[in-house]
Amino acid sequence: MPLPPPKPRSAEVLETFPNPKPGRDYEIDFECPEFTCLCPKTGQPDFATIRIVYVPDQLCVELKSLKLYLWSFRDVGAFHERVTNDICDDLVALLQPRRLTVTAEFKVRGGITTKVTCRHG
Repeated sequence: MPLPPPKPRSAEVLETFPNPKPGRDYEIDFECPEFTCLCPKTGQPDFATIRIVYVPDQLCVELKSLKLYLWSFRDVGAFHERVTNDICDDLVALLQPRRLTVTAEFKVRGGITTKVTCRHG
């Protein structure tokens, strides 16, 4: 039985605030150990830890909005590589950071773990 089409994630919930120290390079490091999306083949949940590390330029991402954005993937059926690249692309488009890395470490499924890393800058 084919899966229904995936619901779109919602990058529209992401909010920013001005970088309080735009003249300084510093890293902001977020970890979300409860990330969930759906396997596009089986519809079963995939669990991962998402780590986002970035050096802001003019904008920083607001934490609650980031949480809501990551939660919006819960009903999305997508391969691990797609999810990680989508998160990276959405944050780069929003923040235009100096550097950004998104790492997704997916839990074991079928005896295999997956780690996907995307970099910008």
